[in-house]
Amino acid sequence: MLLEGFGSLMSLVYLGLLVLSIFCFVDAALRREDAYRAADKNTKQFWLIILGLTAVVNVLPLGLFFLVVAGLVADIVYMVDVRPALIRVGGGGRGGFRRGSSSDGPYGPYNGGR
Repeated sequence: MLLEGFGSLMSLVYLGLLVLSIFCFVDAALRREDAYRAADKNTKQFWLIILGLTAVVNVLPLGLFFLVVAGLVADIVYMVDVRPALIRVGGGGRGGFRRGSSSDGPYGPYNGGR
């Protein structure tokens, strides 16, 4: 009984790792190539290969735990270091552009002459 609960807990952990790796891969694919260079990070192709391999390792039932841990480290590095730098350089958003308020003018927000 106890081992069955542990098995279902581990399957949820592996599912969470898979979702994280897929999110990181898709997010890296949607970022612009020049944002990687401007943020002084490795190239977009480098991160797509690393994060793609991480997703593949999480999908395949290899049983090589150290590959899963190495992939988790790559996902964490992307989420903590690379992604925030890309957002700062690209201005946020998926397309890399900033969305302003509807009251923003060409020189900043319009405050009604106050």
